[in-house]
Amino acid sequence: STANAPEDDAQNRYSRTDRTTYSRYSRDANSSGSSIPSNALEKRIEELERELAKERQENARLMKMTQDKEELIGKLKEEIDLLNR
Repeated sequence: STANAPEDDAQNRYSRTDRTTYSRYSRDANSSGSSIPSNALEKRIEELERELAKERQENARLMKMTQDKEELIGKLKEEIDLLNR
């Protein structure tokens, strides 16, 4: 259960980031004094969302690798203990 905790934290962190980002862009797009056209903002948002998706995939891949390594370390420790006995 300890191995799942960092993953849960990562998902919660992304959820908060998404909400913050969404509200910030909503405010920018709705402000009347904005010098950037809304379609430029929409394109930038789409670009950032694609980037975020890639980063999430990379994060998930790295988390999986870390969990696999931790499992291997645990198995090797058990094997070392057996050999020492």
